[in-house]
Amino acid sequence: MSSARPGRASEITVARHDKITAHLRVAELGALAGLGFVGLDDHPDDDPVIITGFKATRSHRLTEAQKEANRLVSRERAANEHGFTYLKTWRVLAKVRMTTRHATFLLRALLVLANSEVQR
Repeated sequence: MSSARPGRASEITVARHDKITAHLRVAELGALAGLGFVGLDDHPDDDPVIITGFKATRSHRLTEAQKEANRLVSRERAANEHGFTYLKTWRVLAKVRMTTRHATFLLRALLVLANSEVQR
C-alpha cells in the first residue's frame, strides 16, 4: 500500500510519481491493475510489470481471447478489492483529519487488522 495522498491526486499520477514500476522491477514483482492504469508500465513489451486488461473502442472491438484475459485479470483483482472495500465500510476513515503520513500508518495497520479478521 502506497502512502496516502490528497483526494485530488489520481491513482496513475501517484503511481508515476512514486515510480511504482521501478520498485516492482527491483523487487522482481508484478502487479495486476485496472484499465485506468493502461500505459503506466514503461517497458510493456520487454519486461511487463503492470498487467492490465484490454480497452475496446468503437472502431476496435475486443477478440474473444482479449475478453477472456479481461475476465481473468478482473477475477484476480477482486480478492484485493474486497480487502479495501472492507476498510471503506469503517466510516471512521471518512472523518480522518490528520497529516497524510499519519493516515498512511493508520491505514496500513487497519488493513492488517481487516485481513486478519476476514481470514478467521
